[in-house]
Amino acid sequence: MKSNIIKYMFIIVVIVLLSISAYTLYGKKEEKPQISKEEKENTSETQIITNIRIPVVNFDTINPIISRNQNIQDISRLIYEPLLNLDKDYKIELCLAKEWSKVSPTSYIVKLKENIKWQDNNKLIAKDIQFTIDRIKELNTNSIYAWNVKEVVSVEVIDELTIRINLDKEVPFFEYNLTFPIISSKYYENEDFLNTSKNITPPGTGKFKVIEENGGIALKQNKDWWNLKNEELKLEQIYINKYDNMGEAYNAFKIGNIDILNTQSVNIEEYIGTLGYRAKEYYGRQLDFIAFNMENQVLSNIEVRQAINSTIDKKNIVSAIYRDKYYVSEFPLDFGSYIHEKGKIFQIHDKDKAKEYLVNNGWEYKSKKWRKVVNYRAQKIELNLVVNSSNERRMQVAENIKLQLEGIGIQINIIKATDIQYQKYLENKNYDMILTGVYTSYSPDLTTYFGKNNLANFNNDEVNSIMQEINNITDEKLLKEKYIRLEEIYTEQIPYIFLYHSKNTLICSPKLIGDIQPNTYNLFFNIDTWYRE
Repeated sequence: MKSNIIKYMFIIVVIVLLSISAYTLYGKKEEKPQISKEEKENTSETQIITNIRIPVVNFDTINPIISRNQNIQDISRLIYEPLLNLDKDYKIELCLAKEWSKVSPTSYIVKLKENIKWQDNNKLIAKDIQFTIDRIKELNTNSIYAWNVKEVVSVEVIDELTIRINLDKEVPFFEYNLTFPIISSKYYENEDFLNTSKNITPPGTGKFKVIEENGGIALKQNKDWWNLKNEELKLEQIYINKYDNMGEAYNAFKIGNIDILNTQSVNIEEYIGTLGYRAKEYYGRQLDFIAFNMENQVLSNIEVRQAINSTIDKKNIVSAIYRDKYYVSEFPLDFGSYIHEKGKIFQIHDKDKAKEYLVNNGWEYKSKKWRKVVNYRAQKIELNLVVNSSNERRMQVAENIKLQLEGIGIQINIIKATDIQYQKYLENKNYDMILTGVYTSYSPDLTTYFGKNNLANFNNDEVNSIMQEINNITDEKLLKEKYIRLEEIYTEQIPYIFLYHSKNTLICSPKLIGDIQPNTYNLFFNIDTWYRE
C-alpha cells in the first residue's frame, strides 16, 4: 500500500512539472530584446563595411590638371567630371555636356546641362570650361591632358551654358579629346593655380568629394550629386593610402591594408604570390606591330606580305616572351572599342598556306632560299627588320620572328638601332620592316595606319576616301559599315601585322564585393555596388 502511495505522489509531481513547462512555453509571450541596426550588422555572419582603401604611389596633388600621377588620374574620375564620358566599350556619352555638335571642320559647339553644382555649391558655367582649357594650355606638357587640347586655339563663351571650341586644324574624332576633367574657375579665382593651398581639396561635380581626414586625404560620398540614381549607395567613403613605391603598395595589399591595386606588371606573382586575391585583367593601351614598307620591291608583292603574315605565330610570341601576360592582337581597335567586332580573326597561322602564297606568285625554293626572276633579274626574299636595341622585350620578339620566318626559308637580318637611329628610321621610313608600337587612343581614329604619311607608305584610293568620310559620320550603323570595309581592305592588303596588346590587371581583395569591370579609361565602373565584407 505504501508503495502505491509513493507511486501516485510521483505521478502528481510529474503532472505539475509538465503543467509549469507548458505555461512557460505557451501561456506567457516571450519578450525579445530590441537590437539596433548597428548591433545587427555586428552580430551578422557577414558585416558590410561601407568604405574601401586604395593606394597612390608617389602622390603629388589631387588637382587632376596638375597631377602627372596615373593613380590620381584614375581616382579623379570619381571626383571631377568631363564634358563627354566613355562607357565600357569606349563609346562617347554625355556627361556635363547636354549636347555637342561639329559646326565646321575646326569648330565645335558644346552646351552644358543646367543646374549642375560644384561641391562648394557654386553653379557649373561655361566659364569653367574655358578656365580649365586655358590652364591646361598654359601648363603645356606639364599637364597630362596637354594632348587633348593641343589643337585648340581659342574657347569662346557664348552664354552662361554654351561654349565654342576652335581648332587650328581638323582633328578626327575630336570629341574623344573632351574627356578631360573640368575644374571650377570661381574656386581658383585670384589664386596661384600651381601653388595655392586650395589644391588640397578642390571641389568637383562627381559622386565623391575630397576631404581631409587625420592629416590624410579621403573621398566621401557626394549625396548631392546631380546624377544620383540610387539613394542607398553602399560605398560611403574611400581612403587614399600613400606609398613611396610599388613595392610598398604590393606589401600593403598582401597584409590587407588596401583593397585594390592596379598594375601593368607581367610578374605579379613574384610580388604577391598566386593566392588570396582576385585578378581582373583588361586590355592596356600599348600595341606592338610590324610595319611593312610597301615601296620595297619585294614587299610590294602582296603574296610575300601574306606569306609572312601566315608564318608568324603570335601566340608563340606572347607565350614565350610575355608569359601569356599580353593579348594577341588582330587589329588596332580590338582593345574593346564598340566599333570593332569582338573576337574577329584576321590571321590564321599556317606555314603550308604561307608557302602556297609564294609558289602561286612565282617564287621557287632553292638552296634553302626563295628566288624569283623579275625582268631578267634574280630576286630573293631577304629582308631587314629594324628594332630598337634599348627595348629588351622587342629585341626578343625580333629574334623570335626571325626564327619563325627562317623556318620557311625567308631570310631576316635584324637591324639593332640605337634610340636616335630608330627615330630616324621612323621619320624617313627607309626600312624593309620595322618592329614598333603605339600608345593607342581611346578613339577609333586609324590615321596612324591608313592616313597620309603612314608608317607603311600605304596608299589606297578607297581607304583614302573612307578616312575622309568617317570624320563626319555620326550615324553609328553607317560608321560601323565603313570600319568593316576598312578591316576587309586591311585583310586583303596586309600593310601591317598587329602582334599584341598589353594587359593590365586590377588586383582585388577577396573581401571586396561588387560588379568590378575596369578598362583603361575608368577603373571604377559600377563602384556604387562595391563594399567590403
